[in-house]
Amino acid sequence: MTGRIYMSPPDVGPLEEEAVVRALRSGWVAPLGPEVDAFENELAERLGVAHGVALSSGTAALHLGLLSLGVKPGDVVVTSTMTFAATANAIVYTGAEPYFIDCDPSTGNMSPDLLREALLALRAAGEKVAAIVPVDLLGKAVDYTSILAIAEEFEVPVLADAAESLGATHAGRAAGSFGAASIVSFNGNKIMTTSGGGMLLTDDEHLAAHVRYLATQARQPVVHYEHIDIGYNYRMSNLLAALGRAQLSRLDEMIARRRNVRRGYSELFAAVDGVEVFGADGDGADNVWLTSVLVDSAVAGWSAHDLSAHLQEDQIESRPLWKPMHLQPVFQGARGQISGAAESLFRSGLTLPSGSALTVEQRARVTDRIGSFLGRVA
Repeated sequence: MTGRIYMSPPDVGPLEEEAVVRALRSGWVAPLGPEVDAFENELAERLGVAHGVALSSGTAALHLGLLSLGVKPGDVVVTSTMTFAATANAIVYTGAEPYFIDCDPSTGNMSPDLLREALLALRAAGEKVAAIVPVDLLGKAVDYTSILAIAEEFEVPVLADAAESLGATHAGRAAGSFGAASIVSFNGNKIMTTSGGGMLLTDDEHLAAHVRYLATQARQPVVHYEHIDIGYNYRMSNLLAALGRAQLSRLDEMIARRRNVRRGYSELFAAVDGVEVFGADGDGADNVWLTSVLVDSAVAGWSAHDLSAHLQEDQIESRPLWKPMHLQPVFQGARGQISGAAESLFRSGLTLPSGSALTVEQRARVTDRIGSFLGRVA
């Protein structure tokens, strides 16, 4: 054992160091600056949208995106139950109610059929659904073809939570370019990082301007400080944007490394009954942010928890798939269309070290440790 192996540590090096030093020496140390402007433009261009607004986190992007779509206290916002808490928390920040939709068991993403059932039921009850927030799980884009068609039918705007899917595509179109707006995250464990940070992306000039306005404390364009709305201190710093620009230039390379990691797991588990690599359908459309395996303990004779405990003995990090939001104590009693698919994934799934920064030696150590476990339980 030679140190802890993490699931998805930041992948940074000389290029990122050079970029941050460049920004530091420019004198633009406080939030905003030329690196922020360039980062917004470069990411928007890559994703094929007109506007990007760099923010302090993906959560901030969700919050301001919802507010800018007009979400208010008492509204209902429909979202995925299979997600990280930030998605649901941002809805609560607005005073709206999160309404949870279960997933397609093959992808973990929002089920279009259950979404439609929920919207029909809510409309019949006379409730206002102010937005739909589908979540791209583990780097695989939602079925936006179906989701957007349903949203259009019910005249509800979509704010796409692409926090985990930067670099992925759906139907040949980039994740982060769908809906009225999309958000991405640059948290330290994401496919690329700015340490912390996120961005809202949209083709709607007015929406982008409103998000910028709210993110800079809703300051009026006068020489003194004048405010007619409640604002937020949510803008990204120039230093972190410089880091993001360096990371963006390496995004394809980092995705390729993660794809190789997944390929190794697919080969390792190919002959193991009761185990499958989650979402590894070979379409090449996801960004392989994290690789998880699903374990049918009745067939395999062991559980995801058993493998996790074995890896932990050698200081190798692993983690279950997201605990569904409708099972979280903070959302006890929340409404939704629940099929049990997300609960099944939570029980059977295990996420393994997946990062592009993993060294050859670290990958070998993980493989050897999994191999020793499989040999023991065979």
